Amino acid sequence: MLRVVDLSSEGLHVAVHRGFLTVRRDREEVGRIALDDIGGVIAHAHGLTWSNTVFTRLSERAVPVVLCAQNHAPVACVWPVAGNHLQGARLNAQANAPRPLAKRIWRDIVVAKIRMQGSVLASVGAEPGAFAMLARKVRSGDPDNVEAQAARRYWQALMGPDFRRDRAAEGANSLLNYGYTVLRATLSRAICAAGLHPSIGLHHANRGNAFALADDLMEPYRPLVDRAVYNLVQDGCLDVSSQAKSALAALTALDLLAPRGMSPLHVHAARLAQQLAGRSCGAEDDFDLPVPPEPLTMAGLARRGDAT
Repeated sequence: MLRVVDLSSEGLHVAVHRGFLTVRRDREEVGRIALDDIGGVIAHAHGLTWSNTVFTRLSERAVPVVLCAQNHAPVACVWPVAGNHLQGARLNAQANAPRPLAKRIWRDIVVAKIRMQGSVLASVGAEPGAFAMLARKVRSGDPDNVEAQAARRYWQALMGPDFRRDRAAEGANSLLNYGYTVLRATLSRAICAAGLHPSIGLHHANRGNAFALADDLMEPYRPLVDRAVYNLVQDGCLDVSSQAKSALAALTALDLLAPRGMSPLHVHAARLAQQLAGRSCGAEDDFDLPVPPEPLTMAGLARRGDAT
């Protein structure tokens, strides 16, 4: 699989030299990668400088360059316009994907999310049995809205009978908001780097949502944020402090198991987006949705000594 280059450090200069993308800091080279091995470039650091050759050489190889804002969410993408048969094919295939395919993929996503929710509940000592049953009930496209049925049981079982998920509320809700924002940015970057358009969703279809596909693909990962927030709350952290932000952002490096092996969440997300691109183009690629971590791993989320 082609590699995604993530530029997240401050004060870097990016250039091209003899077929390689080079990265320098204070005139000292800190990294390089062959242009032909790059599947996408993501830039979300301050003070980056580029040579124009970077964009032309990457565009010649149909490599998208994703530009992100301070919150790490994509705000623009440099799309190649010449010699880009793969990019065009992916966008056309995504826009014209058969509804039955989208509905089957959405079913798999919902099943993975419900199973992850059940594992989260089991890890805190709650009864997870109903979630295995609910996961088996999900049909193509989830016409019975089993996802919502699971959510109604899930939040009170995890956070207590008085808890209500409210995006405008403080405390645990504000921590959840921040964790989801980190997750959404991670999936958005992966989607853009895979050559897909983030506004063309599988299930979410709000015209005002520029990253509907990210909202689709992040669903199985959401319960990991929930468990991390549960841990923060248990440790007495109810504010979105700098320490809490760091702890929640660290989830992107969480090692997750998938059929192809263990990898950090952000790498797992990049692979998932690449696999979705392949499926949209008719490939029979696997769709490596995340497998729930062990209970001991979940118990340690957001508990790194400085998260409270």
